Amino acid sequence: MADVRPTMLPDGSVVHSDPEILSGTPVFVGTRVPVTTLIKYLEGGYSLGEFLDNFPSVRREQVNAFLEQATQALLTRVA
Repeated sequence: MADVRPTMLPDGSVVHSDPEILSGTPVFVGTRVPVTTLIKYLEGGYSLGEFLDNFPSVRREQVNAFLEQATQALLTRVA
């Protein structure tokens, strides 16, 4: 059976905040995995593959989209 949980919001966001999920901590859509967990993994020298292996509810496409969205937001802010 295919996994039918959402991985993206209608506006294209792959991260959201809901007071009912981890008290509003930003998480990947369709999961309870905080975005900060990905950042901490990468800061700690772990690979993206290691993060995905340890958090299989997060999809590679979500991480790639998040990194792209975060990059664009940062570049827009400093431009």
